[in-house]
Amino acid sequence: MEILNNIWIALSTPNENLMNIIFIPAALVESYLTLMLFISILNISASNKQKLQYVILNSCMGILSMVFISNPFNVILNYVFSILMAYYIFKISFLRSIAAIILSGLIFNLSVSLMLNPYLTLLHISSTELSSVPIYRIPYLLIMYIIIGICILIFKNIKMKINFLDITDKRNKYMIFSNFILGIITILIQSIIGFYYIDNLPIIITFLGFISLLAYFGLSLYSLTRALKLILTTQKLESAEEYNNTLHILHDNVRGFKHDFDNIVTTIGGYIRTEDMEGLKKYYSQLEDDCQRVNNLYLLNPSVVNNDGIYNLLTKKYYEAESKDIKVNITFLLDLSTLNMKIYEFARILGILLDNAIEASSECEEKIINIIFKNDSKNYRQLLIVENTYNTPNIDTEKIFEKGVSSKDDHTGLGLWEVRKLVKKNKNINLFTSKDDKYFTQQLEIYNKP
Repeated sequence: MEILNNIWIALSTPNENLMNIIFIPAALVESYLTLMLFISILNISASNKQKLQYVILNSCMGILSMVFISNPFNVILNYVFSILMAYYIFKISFLRSIAAIILSGLIFNLSVSLMLNPYLTLLHISSTELSSVPIYRIPYLLIMYIIIGICILIFKNIKMKINFLDITDKRNKYMIFSNFILGIITILIQSIIGFYYIDNLPIIITFLGFISLLAYFGLSLYSLTRALKLILTTQKLESAEEYNNTLHILHDNVRGFKHDFDNIVTTIGGYIRTEDMEGLKKYYSQLEDDCQRVNNLYLLNPSVVNNDGIYNLLTKKYYEAESKDIKVNITFLLDLSTLNMKIYEFARILGILLDNAIEASSECEEKIINIIFKNDSKNYRQLLIVENTYNTPNIDTEKIFEKGVSSKDDHTGLGLWEVRKLVKKNKNINLFTSKDDKYFTQQLEIYNKP
């Protein structure tokens, strides 16, 4: 009986040591719930190793900040550390990292706002007793974790996904970033109010606080969804405009072939009758160039290049090369919806490689660029190959990737340096650079993610 009595006294009276012990598993559980929240909402893929790293590091930081830093400054430090951990461990963009932690923090604060004051009122206790007496603290934590767990199940079942934080333009990124900064301020204010004044606040005020947080959360998601729809609509309009232009050119080329068909056949017949095979080969080569141009225009089709952003980029660069009398040959045998890297980073690499190819080939007598997209299923990889004619045979294929190095006096030399940064950032990506007497080649290899 004495043991039970001692246990009851330890649980029902202020006990700092026991509360510190309880905080350790609580930190682990809260880190795990935060992780599951933002994985469910933002559709972030994560391995078991990454999850374990995040939970352990985030929990340790929470424990250390509680011991050495006073409230609410430890809360600020925990949010900053959580954002950095999400960024480095899961290899997501900084904006997506902020979104992950802020959205999770909002849900935690919504849960606290909903239950804290009613819990204190129902048990007739103060916030000091709640934070110091284990028998009050443990049920409170369990109820909060159950509420968070229900939220996670809801998000999983309704398949709530926010997938666009990496593909927005700068203007929209600034808008979303400002929204999240406001979210951080809101959460911090709510945390400070809850820490210092919860005992003096009537239930109606805490209920209004809950409603305001819920309203902010709902309006934020609504505005982000509207921004996504606007971005997608703009991309589709741009794609439709580019495709319409391509169809006009293709139509004109087909009409030209139809109009000249008799003349083409007659000319070929003349070479055959006179057995002028050299002349026929030369004529066929020139005819083949026109046929290849029509084939390229057929490939510049949103149904073939099945990503609006890449389609617009590829079309723009094709017409830019054509305006400089560069012959562009396109082979497209890749489903971009299955691309094993971020489309935003893929577009950046593609744009830089095409800019360099256009610039180099435009200075050659024979202006040629070959662009190949294909799936190499045998070696579990996807390939982007850009090769172009060039007139600088002494080019150093390693030095060109250094920051500030360029073969042009008026160029910054940052393009390929940025490409190398992106390649190093992704463990499943390689870039091989080679050259021969005619072509300078960049081969991007994207392996299936482990």
